[in-house]
Amino acid sequence: MKKKNILLGITGSIAAYKAPSLVRILVKEGFDVKCVLTDAGARFVTAETLKTLSRNRVYSEMFSDDYDDFHISLSKWADIILVAPATCDALARISSGRCEDLLSATVISARCPVMFAPAMNSAMWSHPATKENAERLKKRGAVIIPPEKGELACGDEGDGRLANLEKILSAVKTSLGKQ
Repeated sequence: MKKKNILLGITGSIAAYKAPSLVRILVKEGFDVKCVLTDAGARFVTAETLKTLSRNRVYSEMFSDDYDDFHISLSKWADIILVAPATCDALARISSGRCEDLLSATVISARCPVMFAPAMNSAMWSHPATKENAERLKKRGAVIIPPEKGELACGDEGDGRLANLEKILSAVKTSLGKQ
């Protein structure tokens, strides 16, 4: 079987600290992983860490000296796009069709399955606008891996924690028909 390509989008949630572990799990499962790291995501995890674990270049700039229509070439390369963690802002931008950064432009240009694993404060997750954005993405064919209940970074308890990494892996495998 051909090795499957996963494009992992990492946004600016505190849960981004789990992204390197997710990359490790995906690579260990035999996936080829490339990462798109937003500016806000880079405040929580470094591109060098992701590059080392994925064994691939990490993309973050929409335009650079070696510009190669990254949003198009990455979306064509991917068998699946997984945004984990997906912030409230990322869900809003992408559900609205805004393409102001590399990740949102890549997701909007994708013809492969797209999955979102949201992570945010429970007040943000339960807000009607966030729920509408998630529903809009689902109606367009995206899979939402719901956040889990538990202690949040701010000390609150509630829904908003990034789903367990094994649950995310299982959802990816299911989407790709590997289970």
